[in-house]
Amino acid sequence: MVCVCVIYALSDEAYRSLRDQDKDQCILITGESGAGKTEASKLVMSYVAAVCGKGVEVNQVKEQLLQSNPVLEAFGNAKTVRNDNSSRFGKYMDIEFDFKGDPLGGVISNYLLEKSRVVKQPRGERNFHIFYQLLSGASEDLLNKLRLDRDFSKYNYLGLESAKVNGVDDAANFRTVRNAMQIVGFIDHEVQSVLEVVAAILKLGNIEFKLESRVNGLDESKIKDKNELKEICELTGIEQSVLERAFSFRTVEAKQEKVSTTLNVAQAYYARDALAKNMYSRLFSWLINRINESIKAQTKVRKKVMGVLDIYGFEIFEESDNSFEQFIINYCNEKLQQIFIELTLKEEQEEYIREGIEWTHIDYFNNAIICDLIENNQNGILAMLDEECLRPGTVTDDTFLEKLNQVCATHQHFESRMSKCSRFLNDTSLPHSCFRIQHYAGKVMYQVEGFVDKNNDLLYRDLSQAMWKANHALIKDMFPEGNPAKINLKRPPTAGSQFKVSVATLMKNLQTKNPNYIRCIKPNDKKSAHIFNDALVRHQVRYLGLLENVRVRRAGYAFRQPYEPCLERYKMLCKQTWPHWKGPARVGVEVLINELEIPKEEYSFGRSKIFIRNPRTLFKLEDLRKARLEDLATLIQKIYRGWKCRTHFLLMKKSQTVIAAWVRRYIQRKKYQQIKSSAIVVQSYIRGWKARKLLQELKHQKRRKEAATTIAAYWHGTQARKELRRLKEEARNKQAIAVVWAYWLGLKARRELKRLKEEARRKHAVAVIWAYWLGLKVRREYRKFFRANAGRKIYEFIIQRIIQKYFLDMKTKMPSLSPIDQNWPARPYHFLDSTDKEMKRIFHLWRCKKYRDQFTDQKKLIYEEKLEASELFKDKKALYPTSVGQPFQGDYLEVSKNPKYKKLSDTVEDKIIIADVVNKINRANGKGAPRIFMLTKSNILLADQKSGQKKLEVPLGDITKVSMSSQNDDFFAVHLKEGSAAAAKGDFLFSSDHLIEMTTKLYRTALSQTKQKIFIEIADEFLVQFKQDKVCVKFIQGNQKNGNMLTCKRKNNRLLEVAVP
Repeated sequence: MVCVCVIYALSDEAYRSLRDQDKDQCILITGESGAGKTEASKLVMSYVAAVCGKGVEVNQVKEQLLQSNPVLEAFGNAKTVRNDNSSRFGKYMDIEFDFKGDPLGGVISNYLLEKSRVVKQPRGERNFHIFYQLLSGASEDLLNKLRLDRDFSKYNYLGLESAKVNGVDDAANFRTVRNAMQIVGFIDHEVQSVLEVVAAILKLGNIEFKLESRVNGLDESKIKDKNELKEICELTGIEQSVLERAFSFRTVEAKQEKVSTTLNVAQAYYARDALAKNMYSRLFSWLINRINESIKAQTKVRKKVMGVLDIYGFEIFEESDNSFEQFIINYCNEKLQQIFIELTLKEEQEEYIREGIEWTHIDYFNNAIICDLIENNQNGILAMLDEECLRPGTVTDDTFLEKLNQVCATHQHFESRMSKCSRFLNDTSLPHSCFRIQHYAGKVMYQVEGFVDKNNDLLYRDLSQAMWKANHALIKDMFPEGNPAKINLKRPPTAGSQFKVSVATLMKNLQTKNPNYIRCIKPNDKKSAHIFNDALVRHQVRYLGLLENVRVRRAGYAFRQPYEPCLERYKMLCKQTWPHWKGPARVGVEVLINELEIPKEEYSFGRSKIFIRNPRTLFKLEDLRKARLEDLATLIQKIYRGWKCRTHFLLMKKSQTVIAAWVRRYIQRKKYQQIKSSAIVVQSYIRGWKARKLLQELKHQKRRKEAATTIAAYWHGTQARKELRRLKEEARNKQAIAVVWAYWLGLKARRELKRLKEEARRKHAVAVIWAYWLGLKVRREYRKFFRANAGRKIYEFIIQRIIQKYFLDMKTKMPSLSPIDQNWPARPYHFLDSTDKEMKRIFHLWRCKKYRDQFTDQKKLIYEEKLEASELFKDKKALYPTSVGQPFQGDYLEVSKNPKYKKLSDTVEDKIIIADVVNKINRANGKGAPRIFMLTKSNILLADQKSGQKKLEVPLGDITKVSMSSQNDDFFAVHLKEGSAAAAKGDFLFSSDHLIEMTTKLYRTALSQTKQKIFIEIADEFLVQFKQDKVCVKFIQGNQKNGNMLTCKRKNNRLLEVAVP
């Protein structure tokens, strides 16, 4: 029964809370099968798509999210007796939004597809929709390619009683599915591959077997008609002989041996059906992953998430029709009911009491006891079913029921015909092969037949390997375990344990989000409209706890919020609290409420939250806030516009100033150039005038000198002639001749001297001119050389000066000598980048050396061990970060000084590297016994803690490997060399408080003494040899009941489970 307006209102509330309050939301849609959960989830998706933003990318994301529903419904829904479109799988979709509330993508998770429906359907029901849609809506050409026929009766896997459903057009739905796959992002060859797998599954059901006797007397199954097998091989690309052999033989591997056995007819039919179920289940998982690839968010920004859970409803069929699938489905509904109780009825009432709100407790039924009956790790039904499946020997459904009768006989919600509790012995309505559980929705009787097989869910390895050999890419990807290179002899987890882990993960995910509930009420069992069965509706309302929920809601408060976010959201409604409130948040909320004059009966103050009773009060606050936000938005717009105008004005003013400056500069420069040109002209005229004046003075002086010389020459000549005449007149003797001769000789000498001087002057002028000419040639040559190399010389000179200054400045800017100091002076120029890095590296190496020189030999050894531990365990072992700050001490027991261990000390000749108390784990019960663990240079010694008596001595050469988990535990296993004397009792499993130090010292000591490295294995599962048996040690997340304690329990002869908190 779907009320559209209520679903739209709840979806709107969830979407607005996610968008406005930044809270991740989840919408849980629950109810019985056929109550309308699938239709409700479609309405939620369509409403969210309608109210989101618009845009090409947003519309594409919304369309892909919406169109994923038809694809999943075709492959995951089927007609049942209660619902024509019943979801036979659980679907949880996380829709991711950005900060604006627009969808970015989504992630879909599926839970437990009812794959047994592929091979068998209850009376009045039919197989998954896709089979009927394919046969009804595919074209003739497509059917011929898939080797199919439209007649439903030709396929054994399709029930004929309900092949046609009134009001359902399978052909039109097939076209819708094809179109939806195209929108979601499937390419053509992927669609074709999917349809080929569907066709192959249909044809698998037509393979029939016959019995043949071999020569050795053993029975063997053979295929009756190989035409169907041939068509299957053509569709899947498998060799016919390979698939035929896989249906007739089974290969069992144990250690290094392989045993091949024949299959009888019953086993061959089981193998055929198991292959069909696994192919369809893995195809459905591939579709989910392929859709997730298309609709996942492409951006890596922070996302808001809204989860929508549409999971199968509670199912109660006829007395003999409830099997393993109904048990698992009802268990999931019990968990959903429990989370509803925890988050509404229980948590809300506890919150009122915790906050000091006056409250009268309302009783309700808590179904935790039923969940514990099913999922308890020790004596729960699922745990016993897994234990029965793993138990060696003959295991049947009857032995499982006997075990239930023994363990659950006294449980008030469990009933069985063969129970040891005498009050059930007379209940003849309960068959011998059934048990009954009192669920929250009523009593359900389960037929135990098929529980063990369906929980094992085994697929023979021969079939997996045959599928892996297919030339069909999709089928090969669906069966990766068939690869011979990746053979794993480990038993796969059971269907029940896988579903239990999936449900636990789902519950953990739901608890991180704000829940919103849609309870679908089924009005009648006739799948008809306008018929309202009062008794049926009252029963659903009662067991869903809606009456208690309504009473809690009516008596309680509709809205509650911590004081800090409440004040932050509504502080703008009061002048005293806006924009900042400096006092306590509660006082601020009280001031705010009093200012708004809200009646006192409409709210209550808790210790950390405010509670508002009536939603109208909250709506009033939101309306006031919305109006106030509009006013604030107007104010912000006004301030922003004013700022924008002021900024524009200042920018224009600054631009005007710059333009004016440039104009004034241009005018002044032009004026200066005019003045400069005028000054140059004036200067040239003045210089010309001065030059001419100077030239005139020089010419005048030269003429005066020449005139004086001429006058002096005439004067001297006159004087000489007068003197000569006087001498002639006076002497008239020989002296006159001598004088004249002397004069003549003097004249000749003077002439010769003048000639020599003139010749010397000419030679000197020639030498000067020649020197000037050589200088000119040299200067011309040097000018060419200077122009070619001056730039490089100047560049080298400048670079040399810069580098010199860089090194001189480095002297005063050096950082401290601490090796962890990352400071370094910035380089002044980019071309010094490599030099700066090299200087930084050299300086760091130098100060590291200075720092290392301060270490003693003992300190160096400690740091070397710490470094070795980092290489071995960093980012591998979760316990490693806690050991970094703890110094390695080695001898924690001080064996040589403690008189209690004097005898033990005397037996040790080598130096003790480490001595500590460890717990040696017993394989029988998983409990630990304290032992003294001593490591010397040559061996390992184990001694009793109390007496100090030596128990065992193991040479280091006999140790091959050390195993441990990657989690925060202190367990480790020491593996010994096969055939050695110390390996007679098998490997050792220890737990130590100094696991990192012990393993590191053991690794270093063995390497230095034996020159061989011990292999350190870090894995959450590893094998340990105990005597002749190999035991798997598995590390799992512990239950909250165990607190922070590590627990080690024996599950069976081959499994030890370590629960890590």
